[in-house]
Parts: sequence; structure tokens; C-alpha cells
Amino acid sequence: MDIKQLKYLIALDQTRHFGQAAALCHITQPTLSMRIRNLEDELDLVLITRGQRFEGFTEEGERILAWARTLLAAHDGLQAEAASCRGQLVGSLRLGMVPLASLNPMQLLEPLSKRYPELNFQLSSLTSEQVIDQLNRNQLDLGFCYLDQVDTQFFDVIRLTATSMGLLHDIRHFQFDDAALSWEAVARQPLGLLTKGMHYRQSIDLSFRSHDIDPHTILESDSTFQLIQAVNAGICCAIMPLRSGIEAMNEHLNIVPITDAVIHSPLGLVMRRSEPRSALAEKCFTEAKEILQTSQTP
Repeated sequence: MDIKQLKYLIALDQTRHFGQAAALCHITQPTLSMRIRNLEDELDLVLITRGQRFEGFTEEGERILAWARTLLAAHDGLQAEAASCRGQLVGSLRLGMVPLASLNPMQLLEPLSKRYPELNFQLSSLTSEQVIDQLNRNQLDLGFCYLDQVDTQFFDVIRLTATSMGLLHDIRHFQFDDAALSWEAVARQPLGLLTKGMHYRQSIDLSFRSHDIDPHTILESDSTFQLIQAVNAGICCAIMPLRSGIEAMNEHLNIVPITDAVIHSPLGLVMRRSEPRSALAEKCFTEAKEILQTSQTP
């Protein structure tokens, strides 16, 4: 068994396709299939359900996959630790983040990238629950999430400003003269909202209920990107976080603050306290304290 076999296994889990996994690993598909079969022979287990194409992992395969992630994370951590001992910061920072918050993650990644050009990043869009779970499983180094579910006995936390909301619109299709909008004014607009049950949507629904009003919802999606596409097309407006950088993506996008529109659960950058914890994660967490305190506006 070697580390490359574990990388191939994880690539297959990421892509769910033999050919795409091979391309991701910069090898041929027959080589990837052969190396995974060699791993199965060595472990005396069938890890993959095979047909004419990849059909998933067996129950045993899922258990081995969990260990493969842990071992690969430890391998990457060892490499980062060795680099740190040499005075370098290299490797891949695995960062998870809730999809909508009053924070543009590039406020952190851009200065880190400039300071440490050999550093690269894996940025995942996750729920707060998924961020905490993957931190616990050592599948993430750091995570931006809402702190109402974070036990600070087990995590180091950098608290950030509360997430305030505004109405995102395309100025070619909608015009608002007021400096801020009431929830009643927002409810009269055609709205695109995240799918019910998502943390951000729950806060929006609570605000509408507290004002005893029903919004004019014409589109729901679990994808922030699709909501922005709908706004850009003039189909609807969307309730988005302020200071997230979304309106800067397009010259036609604008966001107007909504009065008393705040997600009361605070947002924070979180790092697991228990070992193994890489030198890369610790260094980036320390750097983030300075960067985020400078960039965050109360």
C-alpha cells in the first residue's frame, strides 16, 4: 500500500467516475483501475461496486475511504509541518464556509496568497453542521460557520461581525430610491430565496413572520449562483448578505440594506483544538486574526 493508492481512491470518491478520477490524478484510467484493484487484493476486500461504470463504494469501501482521508490528511500535515520547520508555509489549506454570510472569503485568501505564494486553497461551500463535522473528521483545516452549534471547549474561534442582509437587484430591471428598505417593501418584490430549511432561509422566514407578512416568492433554489443568475436576468430580487462581495461581481448588481435585517447567530472562523492539527492550519488561523480584524467593519 502506498499514499498514491489512497489518493486515487479519494479522487474516485470526489468524481464518481473512473475516467475523471484518472484525469484528476494525471494518470490513465487503466492505471488507476489497476492500482485500486491492487489495493483491494492487499486488503482482501471489495471496495468498489463495478458495472459498466462506477456504481459506488461497498460498505467496506466506505469504511476504508474514511481511513484513507485520515491518512492522507496526516500525510499532508506531516509535509506542512516539515515545511514549517524549514520556515516555509506550503501545502493546501482546506477551508469550509457557509454559502451566505457578511464576509467575502477573498478578504482572507487574497492576503494569504500574497504572503505565501506556495500556498494553495481548497474552498468548500457547506452548512454549519457540515463544517463542524468535517473539522472533527480532519477533512477541513478551518471553517467559517455560524457559532450557535459550536462548542468552544473543542474549537478555537475568531468571532466576526453579525450577518446583515440587503435586497440584491439588477439596476436594469429594478430601481429603489430609498437608502434602506423595510421588510414590507421587500415582501412586495418578486423574490428568489434559498430552499426552505437552509440556515440563512430560516432567518429570512423568521423575519417575515415577525412582521406578519408573506413574501412574494417566485423562485427557490439551493444554489446561490442560480439565485444570482435569476437576479441578473431580471426574474427576481434576492435577499443577500451585505459585505459579501456579491454585488461587485457584476456592474449591474446593487444591494440595498434591509432595516433590522440581521442573522442573530454570530459568524466565526473555527479551528479544531484537538490533535492532529497541522502547522499550516495554526499559522493561517493566527494570520486570519490580524487580517479579519482589519477587514471586518462593525
